[in-house]
Amino acid sequence: MTKMRTTEQWQQLDTQRHLHPFTDFNDYARKPGRIINRAEHIYIHDTDGNVLLDAMSGLWCCSLGYSQPTIAEAVSRQFSELPYYNNFFQCSNAPAVELANRLVNITPEQFTHVFFTSSGSEANDTNIRIVRRYWDLKEQPKKRIILSRTNGYHGSTIASASLGGFEFVHKQFETLPYVEHIADPNWYCNGGELSPHEFGIQAARELEKRIDKLGAENVAAFIAEPVQGAGGVIVPPDSYWPEVSRILKERDILFISDEVICGFGRTGNLFGCQTYGTEPDLITFAKAVTNGFQPLGGVMVSDKVAQVITSSGGEFGHGFTYSGHPIACSAALATLDIIEDQNMVSHVADNVGPYLQNKWAALAEHPIVGHVRGVGMLGSIELVRNKETRERLEPEQKSGGICREFCIANGLVMRAVGDSMIISPPFVSSHEEIDLLIERATKALDATAHHYQVKGS
Repeated sequence: MTKMRTTEQWQQLDTQRHLHPFTDFNDYARKPGRIINRAEHIYIHDTDGNVLLDAMSGLWCCSLGYSQPTIAEAVSRQFSELPYYNNFFQCSNAPAVELANRLVNITPEQFTHVFFTSSGSEANDTNIRIVRRYWDLKEQPKKRIILSRTNGYHGSTIASASLGGFEFVHKQFETLPYVEHIADPNWYCNGGELSPHEFGIQAARELEKRIDKLGAENVAAFIAEPVQGAGGVIVPPDSYWPEVSRILKERDILFISDEVICGFGRTGNLFGCQTYGTEPDLITFAKAVTNGFQPLGGVMVSDKVAQVITSSGGEFGHGFTYSGHPIACSAALATLDIIEDQNMVSHVADNVGPYLQNKWAALAEHPIVGHVRGVGMLGSIELVRNKETRERLEPEQKSGGICREFCIANGLVMRAVGDSMIISPPFVSSHEEIDLLIERATKALDATAHHYQVKGS
């Protein structure tokens, strides 16, 4: 049972005992965080009584909001029936088997198997193991290199963070030597004078150049998010993915679509690969599969790969204590029931997604917004001082943090990624709540413009 404490007591204990993810611990000690103690629908409450509209769905995961009693009921039932058993040693459990079958039935037709983990990080570690095993069994052991992109996010273990493309993270440990990165398809930041279409082709052909330089016989896989989430909601130009698909197919290189953020409806299709017409060999999933109510991730494995790793070679020496955890799988089954029964994917594609994108696009008129990106229930804006020159509000990408504080003061959770402000609202947001989101975001932008003394604000 959680004890009753004042906010100050919680914060003091928090800073003394709790190391937070992706946090400057000195800064956090000087300015402790909010203590969240309750949530309902799309709102979170803190111990000071503040109520915030959560435009980030927790951490991209609570796509159905916080009030889903049928998921809680499914978890409760499973606790009383089978709270845990492992899937090692020729054992399984009913929720894991049922979920595996369910996922195979709803993913693109090439997928026939699933490997369960507890997170997207573990799933991408698993992808490395599967890819290596696949090429070894295909008697192509030279295929070792995995290509990824700058500003891609694929997890926080040594392996998955190596796959990710954040330089400041890589400076804190020794990355895997067989992972290399190419530039991301961010037209606004990298496109120069090219049109989006021209830049999309150019960005894709950076992949082609790197593969040809390394030799296709040495390249095992390419991993990428359909839309790069934690890198700033980077929506690629329409020309990008068709060219990438051509390059990978011509050179016999596996494609891993990391759908931890885009999966289960966020882009207006069940998976981002369907939105962009790609045909991955492996899909990474996590987060929204349980609506964030339980930790669960996994890898969808195509028949092309599964036939090789299941038909020869003996034991696959990989697994986790909590692979296919019965409670987590029960939460996922209940989540999928809601997504299907309430037609949530169609709701995003035809209703709430277009409404959000229309309202979000209008923020381009604000004096400090240089660029607006978005698809489905994802959005990003770039903060600038000068729209024509794309000059930033201040050096070292600090403006996002300033804007984020104004968002919180106005009752809104938006995330800052450098000079970008990003959103990922729950699918259950009403039109009125999206209007409220935009209203509060605009107030935060006004305050940020005033802070930086930008004219026209």
